[in-house]
Amino acid sequence: MKKLKVGIIGTGYLGKLHSKLLVNAENAEFIGVYDLNHEEALKVAEINGVTAFEDKSELINKADAMIVVTPTPTHYEIAREILLTGKHVFIEKPITDNIAHARELVDIAAGKNLKIQVGHIERFNPALLALEKYNLAPLFIQTDRLAQFNLRGSDVAVVLDLMIHDIDIILSLIKSKVSSINASGVPVVSDNIDIANARIEFENGAVANVTASRISQKKMRKMRMFQKDAYLSLDFTSGEAEVYRLLNPIEEKPANYFPLGEMGIADKKRLVIFEKPEIRKVNAMQYEQQLFIDSVLNDLRPVVNGEDGLRALRIADMIIKKIYENKLINELTT
Repeated sequence: MKKLKVGIIGTGYLGKLHSKLLVNAENAEFIGVYDLNHEEALKVAEINGVTAFEDKSELINKADAMIVVTPTPTHYEIAREILLTGKHVFIEKPITDNIAHARELVDIAAGKNLKIQVGHIERFNPALLALEKYNLAPLFIQTDRLAQFNLRGSDVAVVLDLMIHDIDIILSLIKSKVSSINASGVPVVSDNIDIANARIEFENGAVANVTASRISQKKMRKMRMFQKDAYLSLDFTSGEAEVYRLLNPIEEKPANYFPLGEMGIADKKRLVIFEKPEIRKVNAMQYEQQLFIDSVLNDLRPVVNGEDGLRALRIADMIIKKIYENKLINELTT
């Protein structure tokens, strides 16, 4: 079996998680790590039995593909070097903190026939994977992503730190262009936006109401979707999903459904059913790593490619700009 030589740049919290999983990947050879903090890189390397490189370029040259797990403002410079060296790259979300830089990375990759995968890990959450068998066509989406404050990630607005997960999922589900955005948000404990809400409207009439906060007492990562004849609820923390549907009496019933009653009369009678979709037991980070490696080895389109990352970044940027049009936040940040 051919193995892909993979290196990791960044040995912080997420870098350690990626390293722990990569060392056990069946079709990858984990060759080493690099970090500006070489002592930390040495610790991670020793735990995983790989080399801690003192020269980032040396690691890139020896690898076939790289995983970049560094602060967002450094993504562009590091990923650009990797791509220009002719290597494939996995970049933790968001792809960059700058649309022009993200566009450049995508163009370089396309010109060199290289793969970019962006680490929008919630695409691989068991709750979302459980809905693969359903025909998803949401007309209204409500998301709430709340977290306790953590310095990690506070170098960017909460829109780029947390909300962008839901933006990416929403854009993958609603197959229509964004027509308008309204947003508000404020800084509370950092110099960036710590809590934000956005209303995203699409040309097909669909609407998404998205809230993100990193100053919550309790964690919450939920999405609710409403579409014709169905309501679907996802809990990204527990990895579970619930589905409520209306069916015609003659329609085939799904396995393990629970009847809740009937609506309508005569030929307009509908059954109300509840389903608890079977959950795939999957480690989301391990799964996204594996799919990245497979995309390189088998020349496949990454599930979340560079264009997907760029599209999510564009909407996040529009939301941030809308927030800063608000007089209050300008007063708070000046």
